Amino acid sequence: MDQILSHLPLLAAMIIVGGVAGVVGGLLGVGGGIVLVPAFFYTFNALGYSEGQIMQVCVATSLATIVVTSIRSVSSHNRKGSVDWAVLKSWGPWLVISAAVGVFVAARVPSAALQAVFGVLAGLAALWMAFGRDGARLGEAMPGQPVRALLASATGFFSAMMGIGGGTFGVPLMTLYNMPIHRAVGTASGFGVLIAVPAVIGFLFVKAEGAPPYTIGAVNLPIFFLVIGTTLLTTPWGVRLAHAMDPKPLKRAFAIFLALVALNMLRKVIFG
Repeated sequence: MDQILSHLPLLAAMIIVGGVAGVVGGLLGVGGGIVLVPAFFYTFNALGYSEGQIMQVCVATSLATIVVTSIRSVSSHNRKGSVDWAVLKSWGPWLVISAAVGVFVAARVPSAALQAVFGVLAGLAALWMAFGRDGARLGEAMPGQPVRALLASATGFFSAMMGIGGGTFGVPLMTLYNMPIHRAVGTASGFGVLIAVPAVIGFLFVKAEGAPPYTIGAVNLPIFFLVIGTTLLTTPWGVRLAHAMDPKPLKRAFAIFLALVALNMLRKVIFG
């Protein structure tokens, strides 16, 4: 009983983190996973689970929440007419296949390797959020083949490796090809379903070493259920905020937060 009570502050923190992740995902289109994965990692470490494939558990549990929240998010954005279904259909097969490949690789590398991948890519995402120019363009319309397959495959693969829904990479890519920001955010919310569903199915068959109790494959059920309730509640709030305000100031603030998270993750990889 004392052990359960000692963990209550951390579990309460997970509920709050779920709410923040929902708002961030709906508002900035970066996917709540960019918040959840490091939060899970630090929580499991605080609970004494720092060995084995704990990063795989963080990634898989984050993706499990994204299955649910991305459906809610894309539905909210679709009601506002900001989802480009043609892009989702043309990118979909590549996102699904590459996400499955990402899980195959993630299940076979050390936990530290996934931490390094997350730290490097989250750091690059933070730099883009902070310094990326809104007017920068790679083209005036979404690319055709083979560029489409390459971009979609890279998005799906690295998103599955990081435990995120694809918006972190998808939103800047689509805006670089002249898609309006609100439409890019709405469309990227659909990437989450296409990436997370095959990824979670794959992770359910992974035997994660050193996983906490009540973990199926690499998905930890208690953390999943704690987080999903508040995330579902707050994701539509983020969507409404995205359509009601200029997200630039918040994006820059979030970039600083994300850079600090990325640097700390890399510090743990390098120094232990």
